[in-house]
Amino acid sequence: MPLVQRFLLGAFLLSSTFLFAGDPQWVEVRSPNFSVITDAGDKRGRDVALHFEQMRSVFGTLMTRANVNLSVPLQIVAFRNSKELRQMSPLFHGKPTELAGLFQGGQDRCFIMLDMSTENPWSVVFHEYAHRLMDGNIAIRADPWFEEGFAEYFSSIEVDNKQARVGKIPNETYQILMQLGMMKVYDLFRVQQNTSTYNESGDHRTTFYAESSLVVHYLYDNKLILKLATYYDALQVQKKPVDQAIQTAFGMTPDQFDKALRGYLSSGRYMYYPIPTPAGIMPSEFKVTPVSPVDARALLADIHAHSPDYRKQALGEFQEVLKTEPDNADALRGVGYLYLQQQDFEHAGEYFKKAAQKNSKDPRVHLYYAMLLSREGVVQEEKSAEIKKELEAAVALDPKLADAYSLLGFTQAMSGEPEKGMASLKRAVELAPRNDSYQFNLANVYLVNHKVDEAIVIYRSLTGSSQPDVAFRAQQGLEQAVRFKEMGKTYEVRIENGSGEPMQLVRRTEEAPGKEEEVATVSAPIPVSAPPVRFLKGKLMAVDCSASPQAVLTVTSGAKSLKLRIADREHVVLIGEDKFSCDWKSRSVSVNYREVAAGDGDVVSLEVQ
Repeated sequence: MPLVQRFLLGAFLLSSTFLFAGDPQWVEVRSPNFSVITDAGDKRGRDVALHFEQMRSVFGTLMTRANVNLSVPLQIVAFRNSKELRQMSPLFHGKPTELAGLFQGGQDRCFIMLDMSTENPWSVVFHEYAHRLMDGNIAIRADPWFEEGFAEYFSSIEVDNKQARVGKIPNETYQILMQLGMMKVYDLFRVQQNTSTYNESGDHRTTFYAESSLVVHYLYDNKLILKLATYYDALQVQKKPVDQAIQTAFGMTPDQFDKALRGYLSSGRYMYYPIPTPAGIMPSEFKVTPVSPVDARALLADIHAHSPDYRKQALGEFQEVLKTEPDNADALRGVGYLYLQQQDFEHAGEYFKKAAQKNSKDPRVHLYYAMLLSREGVVQEEKSAEIKKELEAAVALDPKLADAYSLLGFTQAMSGEPEKGMASLKRAVELAPRNDSYQFNLANVYLVNHKVDEAIVIYRSLTGSSQPDVAFRAQQGLEQAVRFKEMGKTYEVRIENGSGEPMQLVRRTEEAPGKEEEVATVSAPIPVSAPPVRFLKGKLMAVDCSASPQAVLTVTSGAKSLKLRIADREHVVLIGEDKFSCDWKSRSVSVNYREVAAGDGDVVSLEVQ
């Protein structure tokens, strides 16, 4: 597929019982593509669902896609007032932030929350909704200026029952850039996810967002949006520097681009495009069902379970629900989910089994139980069959559950079903094309099954991943795949396998084809069902470098002491120091790590203070 097509197609403090005044009536409104749970009345719930259906349709038009995916299942919650939303809001210095809308992400489920008492709750959540849509529909990951600029462009769309007006520039954008000034385009295009401009709050970040939005508007208005494909081809494929890539794609130097953009801003003129709202979406036909106060409280506890600021209190909130209704399936699932995150597999399993007994049609229960089984240790044949059964049930109930397809593909590939494994992993990547872990596992399965060229393409693309551990492991996989390909010119595989066992290679002998000598055994990397990354601040007490190139850190945090392993101390992602030292003692550290057992973990990144 040409790069142009690839680009365009592929271009929250609350008591444990949630004491809301009068315990309002909650309802769920279901439209063709969304679920809205609200206590603001079914009319407002229908309005919310309609807005999201319309915006989904607009995105499909902008991206010229008939089918629009979300990479993670979405639940929309519309609160009747600001007080209720604040009980979900992220904390700043211990106090909830003031917001009209809020997005809460998660790998298995994400939430969009709205304050229906405000005049315009849409722009904040539609910005985040645009990011989720890009994650589910565009394969390439562009630079931050385009990612944020397009999300801002999308969030400014106005929608009513007749049409969507695309391309209007909010007055706030003009005011910010006129008051704070503009960045040079060259500097704007060079901002990355790890730069201070993108991460630190303040005027620089405010300008970055406003100008990124302005650039996207400018490109659309001047019919230059298609030139982005040329720009990224020059930047990523031809490896040209930013200034030369700008010249190649847009036919002007960065200084000329600056002048054109300033003229565009000062003119105060922009184009917007009316797009008819989709026919056949009738709010009166949306299904409305009542939600009990207990079920509503379980939902709000689930939101807290996915929020770092509230996760500790979520367990108590679920348990309060179970005191009122011991068989509440959502609360049983939620308690199991929290125990799973804590690596308490025994208690997690108990609650998942209870939840499945009450609601066997919940895909998340099947997914969570399969995740539990896969993390308990070595997966034997009998356990593999049980994992696959649970995951097949999950995807049958929710065919767009990418996490379930990914784990299913991993399990199939490791249990002697490589073709099924590759198909399941491909489906996960289709549903979430920007999930680097899915792609990394697919590349590993390709390599194990001798599809070396396909593996190399994915490994090479992942060496630039924004996730340091994925980028490091992809580089290792790439080097091994290239070596394997070179060996393939002289040797060939004689013992086929799809389970990651070592492959035996034999030399090709032209002189005596009947005589073949076994000469090598090669182990290919296998997919890893990695637990989530955890964060720890503590004191580095000692470093053990006896098993070079590995290092084992002893880190204490409060009463806990952890042993954290670094696979290669020369290549660890290190912050605050230029070089790793085996002599560090009594140093304050911040560590991102993956827990592999109680009290043990693998380091993803290390900050030494």
